[in-house]
Amino acid sequence: MNQKKKSKSGWNYVVAAYITFAVMVLGICGTASLVFHADPLVMRILSNVCAWSPTMVLFVGFKKWCPDKTIQGFFKEAFGGKIRISLLLVSVLSTGAAFLISAYVFSCVKGISFTSVFQKGSFPIIVSIILSFLSGPTGEECGWRGYLRPVFENKYGFIRGNLVTGLVWTFWHTVLWAVDSDYTSGMELVIYVLSNIVVVTAIHMIMAVILERENNLIYAVMVHFFFNLPYTFLNEDITFYVIIMVVYTIEALAFLLFRKYNISNQK
Repeated sequence: MNQKKKSKSGWNYVVAAYITFAVMVLGICGTASLVFHADPLVMRILSNVCAWSPTMVLFVGFKKWCPDKTIQGFFKEAFGGKIRISLLLVSVLSTGAAFLISAYVFSCVKGISFTSVFQKGSFPIIVSIILSFLSGPTGEECGWRGYLRPVFENKYGFIRGNLVTGLVWTFWHTVLWAVDSDYTSGMELVIYVLSNIVVVTAIHMIMAVILERENNLIYAVMVHFFFNLPYTFLNEDITFYVIIMVVYTIEALAFLLFRKYNISNQK
């Protein structure tokens, strides 16, 4: 398939993923909540099912999105890179460090103890870990990083292609901003949305730099997991989102500068 057709197929995939996710969230979760008054655990499990929509769309329409590949070939390519302990640690620690730095700065700004930034989760810790791992980290990565990232990188180049993919991933969450957020109006909503745009795009850029070195979705899964999990135990207000937006912007720029430095040294 030529690049023009791949790009068109990529955008068609984006539309399909957006529509599928919105229908699943509003249809499945909306019905469970409003009609059956499902308890929090059931709602969380259903939201996890919805998070798998990018992968569902990818494999249901696989021949359309990837006519020159088999599913086996896709997985071989997406998970073909070496698992390097050093790179895995970079993936995990960079994500954890960004969150902990943001939490520490938040505690200083608010004049509270660092430990008070965290709270007991809605579910036991092991349940929260399992639920977090089986949502976006495993449900989304085949679609966004496994399929869409290479398509848009080939079409638009590394920087532009990953900015586009990061923004696509960001705005895929729009329906959640409307139905699953404490910030629904005024300046707090503006800050919350802006923070999501910046942070999620920055995380994708970090993933892209890592995946360029070793093309294995395990790295993206781990970044995604260690980004999502702490929110289960976070006791925050809108100030936290301002701080984490700044922290992730700096971290993403650092990754990009490191990439540029490496490329310059290879010439």
